[in-house]
Amino acid sequence: PAVIISLKEAYLLWISYFVHIPNIHKYSLGENVSKLFVEIIEMTVYASFLPPQEKLPYIKIAVRKVDTIKVFLQLIWEMKIWNDKTYLAISEKLNNVGQQLGGWHNKLAKENSPTK
Repeated sequence: PAVIISLKEAYLLWISYFVHIPNIHKYSLGENVSKLFVEIIEMTVYASFLPPQEKLPYIKIAVRKVDTIKVFLQLIWEMKIWNDKTYLAISEKLNNVGQQLGGWHNKLAKENSPTK
């Protein structure tokens, strides 16, 4: 799915910013964001190989984790670790991922609905 490409792009951008986070935040907040990215990629790739009726729980988890990353990134920005430009660049990538996952989720929910 295209969302995997978008996720990889967002993760690569995150890594390029991660190295500039001060150590006091890098190994707490930063590591949590990195872990969430890996988990989202894992859930999305895993779902892509499952039959349609089994994908939805994994997509739901991925959506929830994207929302969690957004909160953490907002904290990084509010703590003045990043400037507006950096925050907006990564936020745009994540919003795109969120829209793609949301679309996938809605499509699966509709397909798996008992009232199709």
